[in-house]
Amino acid sequence: MPGENLSRDEARERAALLSVEGYEVSLDLRSAVGGTDTGPRTFRSVTTIRFRCAEPGATSFADLIAPSVTAVSLNGKDLDPGAVFDGSRIALEDLAEDNELVVDAQCAYSRTGEGMHRFADPEDGEIYLYTQYEPADSRRVFANFEQPDLKAPFRFEVRAPGGWVVWSNGVGELVEGVWKFAETKPISTYITAFVAGPYHYVTDSYERVFEDGTRLEIPLGALCRKGLARHFDSDDVFLVTKQGLDFFHDHFDYPYPFGKYDQAFVPEYNLGAMENPGCVTFREEFIFRGKVTRASYERRANVILHEMAHMWFGDLVTMVWWDDLWLKESFADFMGTFSMVEATRFTNGWTTFANNRKSWAYRADQLPSTHPITADIRDLEDAKLNFDGITYAKGASVLKQLVAYVGRDAFLDGARRYFKRNAYGNTRLGDLLSVLEETSGRDMATWSRSWLQTAGVNSLTPQVILSAEGRVTEVAILQEAAESHPELRPHRVAVGLYRRSPEGALERYARAEVDVDGPRTVIGELVGADAPELVLVNDDDLTYCKIRFDEGSLATLRESLGAITDPLARALCWSALWNLTRDALMPARDFIDLVLRFAGRESDIGVLQMLHAWANSALTHYAAPEWRDVGGLLLAEGALRELRLTEPGSQHQLTWARFFAAVATSEGDFLLLQGLLDGTAKIDGLDVDQELRWAFLEPLAAHGVADEAVLAAELARDDTASGKRHQVRCLAARPSAAVKAQAWASVVESDSLSNALVEATIAGFSQSSQRELTAPYAAKYFEAIERVWDERSIQIGMDVVKGLFPSLQDSSATLDATDAWLATHAAAPPALRRLVLEARDDLARTLRGQACDTAAAG
Repeated sequence: MPGENLSRDEARERAALLSVEGYEVSLDLRSAVGGTDTGPRTFRSVTTIRFRCAEPGATSFADLIAPSVTAVSLNGKDLDPGAVFDGSRIALEDLAEDNELVVDAQCAYSRTGEGMHRFADPEDGEIYLYTQYEPADSRRVFANFEQPDLKAPFRFEVRAPGGWVVWSNGVGELVEGVWKFAETKPISTYITAFVAGPYHYVTDSYERVFEDGTRLEIPLGALCRKGLARHFDSDDVFLVTKQGLDFFHDHFDYPYPFGKYDQAFVPEYNLGAMENPGCVTFREEFIFRGKVTRASYERRANVILHEMAHMWFGDLVTMVWWDDLWLKESFADFMGTFSMVEATRFTNGWTTFANNRKSWAYRADQLPSTHPITADIRDLEDAKLNFDGITYAKGASVLKQLVAYVGRDAFLDGARRYFKRNAYGNTRLGDLLSVLEETSGRDMATWSRSWLQTAGVNSLTPQVILSAEGRVTEVAILQEAAESHPELRPHRVAVGLYRRSPEGALERYARAEVDVDGPRTVIGELVGADAPELVLVNDDDLTYCKIRFDEGSLATLRESLGAITDPLARALCWSALWNLTRDALMPARDFIDLVLRFAGRESDIGVLQMLHAWANSALTHYAAPEWRDVGGLLLAEGALRELRLTEPGSQHQLTWARFFAAVATSEGDFLLLQGLLDGTAKIDGLDVDQELRWAFLEPLAAHGVADEAVLAAELARDDTASGKRHQVRCLAARPSAAVKAQAWASVVESDSLSNALVEATIAGFSQSSQRELTAPYAAKYFEAIERVWDERSIQIGMDVVKGLFPSLQDSSATLDATDAWLATHAAAPPALRRLVLEARDDLARTLRGQACDTAAAG
């Protein structure tokens, strides 16, 4: 058998042959506590599957990844586990029309965040469990048919240590020492879930009365580790949850179908969150241990609403196979922002979307691995890598454009029909397009071919012709595409004309909303307008494109970017300028100069945080190497200046403090950070809480100012799971060859670290100030990655391959070494090659950016 991977063809064959009537799963998790870990710690998993076979006598297989199988029976006949189980599949021969499979296995607890993850809290010694499956890790917990289109109802029961509580998709109760859960609706295996342990649990409820008088009551719960309980603002979580439930019931006309709604914030989580119906899981970093900005609360609200949208898009109606992953993720990404803007206090969410989420999409869509939104997913490894900026953010951007194209009412009416027509079923692209054609009257096939079935991002550039009197005689939009993906698409765009007011504000005075199609589109509506100082294509961010500027507009931005009064327009200009920098059309030093001159005037905190990240990236990757030291000093001086000027105690002050720490470079910078830590220095209004202390300690460790003893003392002060992660990252950041060797070995040569500590070690290992120190690891990287990919779980493999690529060895020699590896490893797993190809593309972009910046120096 072909191992842990599952191909689309195999899934199709099995779906044509089998239909599943139900699962009964019994887990014994009492082994989670006590004992010693001399080998893999395991738990007993007993699964009964009732299923039908369309061709009696046929052969198929069930999925299970487990250290051992105790017993297997099919239709009452005992099978030899050694003969039918190969470590990932159970062979099923001579199937009857009606079948019952019983599998008794010893499954392993996980330390990688895949399957049944086990976490030991260093603060109090408590053990916490949770599951994470997508796309195909429920088979690490119980035997099943692991593909999204073999839905079934599930009955779960769990034996757990005394004093624990267990949560799952359905309502549970403790009966004679066993947690028994209500049977679920028909759902896919990857969205079943368990959370178990001595979690802190808070409850609330949601009620709604519909027009026909029926009442819907949804029990709400929120949980986290006991050590985080004092920081848990569950009231705000419940507030956003209720606002979301109101919004989706107002617009979807389909009552929430899964009974209760628990939200679990769990440790060492690989993702942002997961939409398990009735038992949503989130990374516990959404519980804030210190002061954070409004952007952090907005991000959490967006994720809460994204997962809630999945209850309909993804859980109620699920894609047949991972080709149509976008059917749930693009919609959830779009609906998360759509509902947040209309139903919560975060009314500026579209600005964040334009500046943050679309930046992710633009990057992904220019990689050699870019793909249509409806992707070609050959197998599970492909699926794992396609949870990317195309499937999420580009898909959501295209849906935003679709709403502009067909109209809001037609879009939402199409969604309502889609739910009712396909409830508890599985769908493909055509199922959605058909209802949208019904409700909008538009030709969705043509739209789909342009937007969903082709890859790449278009660039839109304005062309303005003025009369001698200074009036517009023509405005045209030029559309371009990359040679690799030459598709020109129809775009619904707004074009804004801006000029300065007598007070100096840069404001819009004319706007036209038009359909752009083909290489050049003339906009007649703007003829006769006064001459603009700035032409903003895609004003209001209706479409998905890279915005370019004419020379006059670019000159205006260089002089007056901070004078744009509209936050969304300003964010779009910043995003466009960053794309110019990444495309080697603007020198990195020019972008950094814009940040230094105008970021201090940025009112939107989320945009400001993105500007800081972009400026740091511009310095690290795109600035000419000989200018880096100068640029670093300028950024640190500018950050400190803004830190001292911002309002004491404000979120802007906190953001500038974090940025100053990130770019600190001189002895004076480090002395100030030390003083802020030990209390000998003070900046009025700046509260240096525990999270900020760690943010200050990392640059001190990376520059050899904070040693191992200092970091040990800080861990004693913050002896928590979060503190441990911070300490591990800081330890790996120290500028020592021995430290780097130890960090490398702990991640590449050993699998003893948990997923969270692997992530922390990798983050500390790669420091932009330590290029020479880590240079020897470039060759070691290419020697190790295929072995790591073969031996480790796919999540850890992805972390290592992406995180340790020698991107800081930014030279043609590293590019050549990457090309050599790709040339000599043509047979390497496609998912591994994809990650290396993406890293190679980023490196090539880095070198082009550096050449552009070098040329600017004259």
